[in-house]
Amino acid sequence: MDAIEALKGRRSVRVYEDKPVPKDVIEEIIDTARLAPTANNIQPWEFIVVTDPAARRKIADLTDWGKFIAQSGACVAVYAKAVKHYLEDGSAAIENILVAAHALGLGTCWVAGYGKDYGEPIREMLGVPEGYKLVGLVSLGYPAERPEAKGKRGVSDVLHWERYRDKSTKEA
Repeated sequence: MDAIEALKGRRSVRVYEDKPVPKDVIEEIIDTARLAPTANNIQPWEFIVVTDPAARRKIADLTDWGKFIAQSGACVAVYAKAVKHYLEDGSAAIENILVAAHALGLGTCWVAGYGKDYGEPIREMLGVPEGYKLVGLVSLGYPAERPEAKGKRGVSDVLHWERYRDKSTKEA
């Protein structure tokens, strides 16, 4: 699968087959995450892969919108040192995880971490040192469904040349 196809075809998956994801496949995905762009090449991220079903269930129970993590094959907790651009750096790494997983036939869903009350309890549960912040959680597994894109705005609706133009007026 080429990069454009992977980017355009990726969807959030919340229903997974009861099938483990091989360690070498997870390592390949995380290898793409560590290569994400990062401000000043600081690379503040750490990736904690949770495959234990009881631990995934506990993480799922702590989240507000990530209950499906319990049924996934793995959960990747992306933490980053609390440096100036940790959120941007960690988000770029998560995007690489999402696209790489899709290219390898897996499904994912990005569950918010930034500013969430469960970031600290999950950090403690996973033994992440103080000074790191949860950027996000990513469920990872073999999809039991293939969601279609719904309600995506067209490129002509979001693209502006030279300056912003209100597309709801005739002057657009």
